[in-house]
Amino acid sequence: MPLIHVNTGPTGPVLHDGAGDPALALPGLLRGRGPVILMVHGFKYAPHHATECPHDHIFSLAPERRCFKVRSWPAGLGFGTGAADEGLGIAFGWPARGNIWRAYAEAAKAGAQLAQLITMIRAVCPDRPIHAVAHSLGARVVLSALAHLPKGALRRLILLAGAEFGQRAAAALDTPAGRGVELINITSRENDFYDFLLECLIPAPRRGDRSLGLALPAGPNVLNLQMDHPGTLAVLARLGFAIAPPAARICHWSPYTRPGVFTLYSSLLRRGPDLPLCAFRAALPCVPEPRWSRLLTLPELRLPLPMGRKPSF
Repeated sequence: MPLIHVNTGPTGPVLHDGAGDPALALPGLLRGRGPVILMVHGFKYAPHHATECPHDHIFSLAPERRCFKVRSWPAGLGFGTGAADEGLGIAFGWPARGNIWRAYAEAAKAGAQLAQLITMIRAVCPDRPIHAVAHSLGARVVLSALAHLPKGALRRLILLAGAEFGQRAAAALDTPAGRGVELINITSRENDFYDFLLECLIPAPRRGDRSLGLALPAGPNVLNLQMDHPGTLAVLARLGFAIAPPAARICHWSPYTRPGVFTLYSSLLRRGPDLPLCAFRAALPCVPEPRWSRLLTLPELRLPLPMGRKPSF
């Protein structure tokens, strides 16, 4: 089985189908080869919700709902192919509905249970590489888990438009597990509006702190990728990752809905030694574009040629 579904529970992680304790199921599921990849959703999803259960949508190999923001994460990350080395995908659900303040608080609690799940995996396969992909408030879930884990518990972590402050992310990286993880921070000026809302609604840990869209400093174990920057897209194309340009000025879901992005994420997680972060960092633009630059850019205006004139090439 390439994919299992796990949720937060009253005292610890539980299987989504109610079939028992994940700790009892994991030994049989971890007999194969390949990485373990955790997937963590963001705001407004909740397990067993009538219309917004993540396991029926983005965490399904065949999503039931047809919507522009529903893409199969497991399929995009290489699960369901039948390959012997595809590893195990774990979809992690948590209660992210209600208002933003409640969901933000729940994300930290979910992080403690995610750490329990990772500890269960390590008890069965201590040397198996464990990675994570998280969107929006899911970034806070995974970053919160780092404080409860030992060094080396997670290998690589990809945050997609992460809804967390830079100071809290830096504190999470300054833990034993945080110092051992490689973090790829996927940002986009398409997400500026949502970053700004987070800063307006949630008290920052210190005055002037910004969200991960701007605030996560570069370091030896951090790679910041502004996925709507033309220079970034050009570098990725030269490396063999053809990613579609952004189609909107404001979009919170483009880090996982843009064509081509999952090929990059899957490669970063499955071919880690072949794709060191330092190689990307050396080739990428040094300075990200400023906030609101995409929203405030004037549309391209094409004027008709004067009568009787031909274009010159």
